[in-house]
Amino acid sequence: MEKRQRVGIALAAAVLALSAWPGARETVQVSSAQADAGETRVLIPGGQAVGVALKTQGVLVVSRASRQEVRTPLRVGDVILSVQGESVASAQELARLVSALERDTVELLVLRGGREMTMQAAVPVSETDGRRRLGVWVRDSTAGVGTLSYIDPQTQAYGALGHAIVDGDTGELLSVLDGAIMQAKVVGVTKGESGRAGELRGSFLKENRQIGTLEHNCTYGIYGTMDTQPETLLYPQGLPVGTREQAHPGKATILSTVDESGPQAYSVEILRCFAQDKPSQKGMILRVTDQRLLDKTGGIVQGMSGSPIIQDGRIIGAVTHVYLSDATQGYGMYIEWMLEQSDGMANGPAAA
Repeated sequence: MEKRQRVGIALAAAVLALSAWPGARETVQVSSAQADAGETRVLIPGGQAVGVALKTQGVLVVSRASRQEVRTPLRVGDVILSVQGESVASAQELARLVSALERDTVELLVLRGGREMTMQAAVPVSETDGRRRLGVWVRDSTAGVGTLSYIDPQTQAYGALGHAIVDGDTGELLSVLDGAIMQAKVVGVTKGESGRAGELRGSFLKENRQIGTLEHNCTYGIYGTMDTQPETLLYPQGLPVGTREQAHPGKATILSTVDESGPQAYSVEILRCFAQDKPSQKGMILRVTDQRLLDKTGGIVQGMSGSPIIQDGRIIGAVTHVYLSDATQGYGMYIEWMLEQSDGMANGPAAA
């Protein structure tokens, strides 16, 4: 039986904390990577550090004001979609619409737990500045650093991270109104240690060089279309896709960027592979064995999520989590589950 361990995601925050979504729903799907048994699919493995910038649909309630004149029906995690029937796309728009009201209540369209609902909320005039307020703090965007997993050379679709972008305060998965991935560089490393995950410190907002769109954020990663190929590719001709049946305990490598030298191949050992017939972020357990990586990072750290896993000349998965009790070990997800998401973008996002 697998020993239960505390695990942490391997995504480093640049502006706001990003973390794995704890309420994942799993669905049974047929892997597109296995759909054509007679064809060998080829992907270009990534390993590049990428900046992730996401603009949410609506605005997310992250906390209630400490001093509320009137109790609000809004809860932490609610997404405010409209005010008096007018769509809200930013925190500034919400503040403008509420402050312009000439009444003490407002009708809100709110997304809660995946369901839309209409509610009435009080908007009293603040004694501090004379403006009407809802009594909540909200957020409309986030940014961070992760790792590109692969590019499909046929469609230029990509997959990255291997887990969802969630709000650092509420743990809620963030819906995508608009977003992009950008070229990033690693400017520092905090090594992982027992009980605390390390992290890569990245820079990308200053340069603001977009390399792809961000169209889908789900339990199994982020997905979109590349605008330009990354400058550094270890396998520009690509590698064949390995199925989950082909993955096995033994030697493998991961591609990661942990310093200014760009993506490098590092040795790992796959300790265990789990038989799965439905998507999961945790398909295999791996341990870092490469002394170069251990010396630089201590093992797997935040920011390395999405690092492609290569075994027997095939891309078989991507790093998703690190053990908080042992930074040298973590989880990987089978690449097939990520491909279902990027393939599904052509006909709308796959179920998550």
